[in-house]
Amino acid sequence: MSETKHQQLKVPYDGKESNDGDENQVRGNWSNHMDFLLSVIGYSVGLGNVWRFPYLCYRNGGGAFLVPYLLMLFIAGIPLYIMEVGHGQFSSKGCIGAWSIAPIFRGLGYSMCCITVLCCIYYNVIIGYTIFYMYSSFTSVLPWKTCNNTWNTENCMTANFTAESTRPSSEFWNNQVLARSEGMHDMGPIRWQNLLCLVIAWVIVFICISKGVKSSGKVVYFTATFPYIVLLILLVRGLTLEGSLEGVLFYIRPDFSRLADANVWKDGAVQVFYSLGPAWGGLHTMASYNRFHNNYYRDSLILAFINCGTSILAGFVIFSVVGFMANDMQLPIHNVTDTGPGLAFVAYPEALARMPIAPLWSVLFFFMLFTLGLDSQFVMMETVITAICDELQTFFPRIFKYKIWITLVTCITCFLLALPMVTNGGIYLFSLMESYSAGFSILIIGFVEAIVIGYLYGANRFMADMKVMLGFKLSIYWKVCWKFLSPAIIAFIFLFWAATYESLTYYEYTYPNWAEALGWLMILAGVVPIPIYAVYYVIRYGKGTWRERFQNGLKPEFDWGPALQKHRLEAGYPLLPDNEVDEEDLSSISVPTKKMNGESYEMINVDGITRADEAEPV
Repeated sequence: MSETKHQQLKVPYDGKESNDGDENQVRGNWSNHMDFLLSVIGYSVGLGNVWRFPYLCYRNGGGAFLVPYLLMLFIAGIPLYIMEVGHGQFSSKGCIGAWSIAPIFRGLGYSMCCITVLCCIYYNVIIGYTIFYMYSSFTSVLPWKTCNNTWNTENCMTANFTAESTRPSSEFWNNQVLARSEGMHDMGPIRWQNLLCLVIAWVIVFICISKGVKSSGKVVYFTATFPYIVLLILLVRGLTLEGSLEGVLFYIRPDFSRLADANVWKDGAVQVFYSLGPAWGGLHTMASYNRFHNNYYRDSLILAFINCGTSILAGFVIFSVVGFMANDMQLPIHNVTDTGPGLAFVAYPEALARMPIAPLWSVLFFFMLFTLGLDSQFVMMETVITAICDELQTFFPRIFKYKIWITLVTCITCFLLALPMVTNGGIYLFSLMESYSAGFSILIIGFVEAIVIGYLYGANRFMADMKVMLGFKLSIYWKVCWKFLSPAIIAFIFLFWAATYESLTYYEYTYPNWAEALGWLMILAGVVPIPIYAVYYVIRYGKGTWRERFQNGLKPEFDWGPALQKHRLEAGYPLLPDNEVDEEDLSSISVPTKKMNGESYEMINVDGITRADEAEPV
């Protein structure tokens, strides 16, 4: 087996847990099982569940959209979800280190990190908007309810709408919050209000993740549960409003004729990737802090269904209020809804302004959006920081002691990169990043990782590894999905998306070619690490002919497998050299034979073994 820089570090382990009860002393573990569950719920259930899923249902045939959504969920979403969580937990490594399973594809981890970094940059801008709106809600009359403000134009109307009329909530968003310019060619100065909100957002994120999963795992007890309380309150309130029933019927009434439109199926697949979070790296990272024998299969199914259920619940909440707004404004429902940030920052605020005790509901709603965004940002930042620490650990074995400083530098860097998005033209850059930074690249990553684990490493081999952790064998259904169904459906969606590509627009503004080129550079940033690292690996670490170097890169590295020696013995993997192992922990373990890269390793005479070099290949 070829040896790379990733195999040189061997951290001593004495077989005993730390004072914190951690199974893995170097990386640490979740303080308890609920920390993990709530963190992943917070990661998967985000702002997209509140505005993106309801809008897609509205646009794609109401209840009929659930057909492609649920089909994609079971064919691609949940199988990849289970694969990634199991992969991260088994290896106890982040989204980069976990690809020692096939080192030539370590670029997959770098691609996941690149996409996550891009998302972290613009995601906190949204959180900043929620802070702005929440602050603006502490008043007796919501500022977007009337047309008597300095930012309003002569076209602002609260009733008797015409084709030229604009709503006060729209003018508050465009003129007061954004001070929107004419396009990306006119970025303008920084909006100090938005800058201050962005600073507050990043300070909160840093404080909450400064101690890694030990701190963020506690914060999510609030941030992951509070949105459900608010959603239920808003649902009850929304259903009591006049006209709400029409909005709900508009949301759930199926138009099955839309199933003949391929765009409906594309939207279903993309929404599954956006909401569940496979191919982003966050699932690898969160699972890597689990204890080795955690029942991740049960957790994955529970978390996937919670995510799906939250999207459906949010749809009822949103459209009950949209129905009320349509009734109050005497307009058809399809004329009062919007997409993307517009649904959260234009349509819904106007509905809130028309409710009794409007400031109270507004504060609750935007605080809910704030917490929804915050815990998703926690996981994305932890994904990036964990990947950085895992890579630097090769050169600096005690790097985790300085993790707080790495966290600070990463937060500051992302903050500085987000500054253009708090200018007058910032919303155009924001929309560009939101549309291009993930989409094409996410589908490519999901396809490649399914091929790597399903074929190169082997689905049977992967399922055998999972059996060691779980104590039972996974259903053959997941194997079929990993090898056939998931890659096939992802490939189909990707090809169709490419064939039906359209130029990006933001309301009436059409992005110029140079702006779209910038977007495609973001897509390339998410995929080029895969081939670049493969070439680098073959040149830097390969031995023998070019063909042999490539073939060796498809085989697991020697240190692939569980992080702790006692678990490597359980799984039948050879012990890592120079790692001390507690004899008491190993003496009771029954160890099978494990075949790796053509060599069978049999761990014999377990009593007395303290070093890996006493275990010889058979």
